[in-house]
Amino acid sequence: MSLGTLYATQQTRSWVPKAIVKHFNLDVKFSDKDEKYHSNFPLNKIPAFIGPKGFKLTEVLAISLYLINLADPKSKLLGKNAAEYASILKWSSLANMELLPTEAKVFRPLTGQAPYNKKQIDEGNAYLDKLNGVFEERLSNFTYLVGERLTFADYFVATTYVRGFEFLYGKEWRAKFPSVTRWYKTVIESDFLKSIVPEVKFRDAPVEYQPPKKEKKEKAPAAAAAPAAKKEAAPKKPAAEEDAEPAAAPKPKHPLEALGKPKAPLDEWKRVYSNEETRETAIPWFWNNQYDPEEWSLWKVDYKYNDELTLTFMSNNLVGGFFNRLSASTKYMFGCMVVYGENNNNGITGAFLVRGQDYKPAFDVAPDWESYEFTKLDGSKDDVKKFVDNMFAWDEPVEVNGEKREIADGKVFK
Repeated sequence: MSLGTLYATQQTRSWVPKAIVKHFNLDVKFSDKDEKYHSNFPLNKIPAFIGPKGFKLTEVLAISLYLINLADPKSKLLGKNAAEYASILKWSSLANMELLPTEAKVFRPLTGQAPYNKKQIDEGNAYLDKLNGVFEERLSNFTYLVGERLTFADYFVATTYVRGFEFLYGKEWRAKFPSVTRWYKTVIESDFLKSIVPEVKFRDAPVEYQPPKKEKKEKAPAAAAAPAAKKEAAPKKPAAEEDAEPAAAPKPKHPLEALGKPKAPLDEWKRVYSNEETRETAIPWFWNNQYDPEEWSLWKVDYKYNDELTLTFMSNNLVGGFFNRLSASTKYMFGCMVVYGENNNNGITGAFLVRGQDYKPAFDVAPDWESYEFTKLDGSKDDVKKFVDNMFAWDEPVEVNGEKREIADGKVFK
């Protein structure tokens, strides 16, 4: 008989419960949020677990410890005595309640996932220094967090460090906290976690905040001024002196400029999309005149951390911030992204037309581009066309894991 269903996603707190099921080969079914989930977990928290006879659990530590006990109540992952078990809970709780939320408090505003607030970021970084100092002190004297063998605490706490290394912890940080860095490399590469946790490469410096570009205001025409007395022309510089002045440095070119001008200019499509009926005129025009798979590629773009989203208007603002930071690539792509679902249960998806066959040169101009997942689409397939059409029109529900979700809002990148 099945031991139950684990509701888990790509959210950070889902990784260890999934790893436990895989490690112990437990007969536990994985599931995304479905009707049964929503009827049993009104707080909409992930991970969640339903066992036999309606037994329900939320909170990652409770679920993880329950699963380990199901597999092996004497597992060394839980320590060898009461003192070690208590220490495992201590380090895991500290990471879950303090480290992970504080990292999010810092990196989310820096990457446009939350409103920018310098005071909040400075306070968060100061507290992270204290927290990391506590972990550094422990790990400078011990190989692992609890004694000299890997325990649940190591696996869980390492996953809470992933977002830190992804966005915040550069070379200077790693030099300041060498023991944490050494320990993290060891644990995150373990067989227990390697197939579950996405790879994160160490960064040189923390991600930097890039404010959205402000629109330039048109200057009012200057009032006619009285004719002024002519100034004497400045004496002309000798030709040799003129030649000696350095020329202005040319502006760096966008990497996609090397592909040259496409046969179908993107501006014409943007004009049609803006001025014609979307379903009746614009979309047929797109497939007949704009989309050429030799010059352009289609990409499905999904936000990776839907479980961290709250209100739909805030999710839409997040998309707006992402689009602002993509402005350097306006000439090379067009796309729409929508927010589907409702408050505290929504997600972000969309479709983009991109010059060339690689998404990265177009998207990596935005510092938060790695918060999104990119899937190449084959425009010759009917289901792909249906998805792209809906992303451009926003007039039908989005299908997510077999469930139809209404579109709450969206934005166009053009």
